[in-house]
Formats: sequence, C-alpha cells, structure tokens
Amino acid sequence: MNRLQANGLLLLAALIWGSTFVVQQVGTGGLKTMSFTGIRMLVGACFVLPFALRQYRKLVQEEKSFPGSGWFGIFCTGVVLFTAAALQQYGIFHTTVTNAGFLTAIYVPLVPLISLLVLKRNIHWSAWPASVLCLVGTYIMSGAQALDLKVGDIWVIASSLFWACHVILVGTMAVRTRAPLVVACGQFFVCGMCGTILGIVVEQPSLIDLQSGLFGILYAGMLSTGIGFTLQVVAQRFTHEADAAIILSSETVFAALAGFVFLGERLAALELAGASLIFIGIMAVQLLPMLRNRARRLSHGKGA
Repeated sequence: MNRLQANGLLLLAALIWGSTFVVQQVGTGGLKTMSFTGIRMLVGACFVLPFALRQYRKLVQEEKSFPGSGWFGIFCTGVVLFTAAALQQYGIFHTTVTNAGFLTAIYVPLVPLISLLVLKRNIHWSAWPASVLCLVGTYIMSGAQALDLKVGDIWVIASSLFWACHVILVGTMAVRTRAPLVVACGQFFVCGMCGTILGIVVEQPSLIDLQSGLFGILYAGMLSTGIGFTLQVVAQRFTHEADAAIILSSETVFAALAGFVFLGERLAALELAGASLIFIGIMAVQLLPMLRNRARRLSHGKGA
C-alpha cells in the first residue's frame, strides 16, 4: 500500500466517524458512558476478530513468534483508547454536538507537537500550517463564535489529549508488529473489557437499557469501531501520524454533510469556508511532501 492509498483509507475512516457523532448523543438509549463505550468496543472486537486471527496465524507461520512487547503495546493502546473514548462520550452527554466536534479537533495540532517534543520525530513543515488550517476550519464550522463552554466541554478537551496519544500509538504499533488487524482487535478488546467491567460496577445497566441502545451499539460498534478504527490502524502503517491526524479531522466536514443529507441541515457560506480550510490543510500535507520528493528526484537526475 502506498501513502496515497493509506490516506484514502484515513479519509474513509473520517467519513464513518463523522456520521457517528449524532448517534453517540441520541442513539445510546439508557446506557451511560462506560457501558456504551465498553459494549460498542466489544462489538467492534468481535467484528474484526476473524480477520485478526487469520493475520496472526500468517505472521506466526512466517516469523515463528509474535513479540511480547507487541502485546504490551497493544494493551497500552487499548487503555488509551478507552480513556479517550470514555472522556469524549461523557462530554458528549453534557454538551452540544457542535462543541464536541470542535473541541475534539484540538488533537490535530497536538499530534505533531507531541511527536516533535516528546518523541523527537521529524515533522514535515507542512504539518504545522495544515494543523492550524484544520483547527480554524473546524472552529468556523462550529459557528465561528465564542463557544458556550459547558461542563462536558472540559471532558471533551481532556479526551483530545488522549486521542492525540492514541493516533501516535496506533502508528507505532502498526509499524512495529506489522499486524494492523491484530492491533485493532486487541485494542478494541482491552477497551471493551475496561468499559464493560466499570460499567457493570458503577452504572449497573439493565437489559432494558441495552435494548434501547441496541441501534447505537451496533452502528458505533460495527461501523465506527469495527471498520473506522481498523481502517485507521491499517492506514497508519504507511503514513505519518501528523498527516493522519490532519486527514482524520475531516470528520467534522463529513458530520456536517451527513446533517445536510439525512437531516436537511443547510451549510451556510461561513461553514463552507471552514470546510474549505480543512480541505486545503488535508491537500497540503498530501501534496507538499510529494512535490518536495519529486523536486529531489529531478535534481538528482540532472546531477547524474
């Protein structure tokens, strides 16, 4: 898989996630934060499990073993995913979808920042202006006004830090293990068990709660988790985490488009401008490195 194909998968993941924000707010039935997060992740784990087992067997046959550090890394990725998803879900229950969509996007500039300052990784210069464009574009699409901060917003802001760490961990584990489906299934299982166990102990969901939230569980579990997050893991084996964060931020645009198609919501000129900024940011991280590499190849060819 080349970088362009990987970025296409990330764009598809963003499309799936963008349609899930509303479901996470109105489609959970009587389930609360921990229970909904845990059950949807277990559904996603079961959905991916047959493909993960096939990939694991093939990898073991070729290399005779699976690194122990890989399992520990997958476990850590699952814990971070649970923390991010639970904080975001709790925040969504106590704020607006608009605020949640924008504040979650704070993870976009955090990813290259953490990569540079903590992991000492090289970041292409285009990631910085592209991150700013995506963040500003998301803000404009949220109404370009002072956010009416609510209690839930603090939780969503906190989740953005863990989403940033999750993007970095996913890319690292996908490359290190060379088994992205195993990484995806493993992190879903860890996240699902954490949420389900805590949900049973703290929230004590009933069978009626489960039945009323069945649509949201299946939608978020099979599409958002099973397909969306798996596409992310597979794609991040072949693209930089800073680029991935910027491309995934387009979920805000897809959320607005879903509202237009299914709910009849209209995009104002200002919202279209915000979507355009996000699109420009995505194109920048895709095209500028390609142009640089092409210029280098041409210069080397002339030198020869």
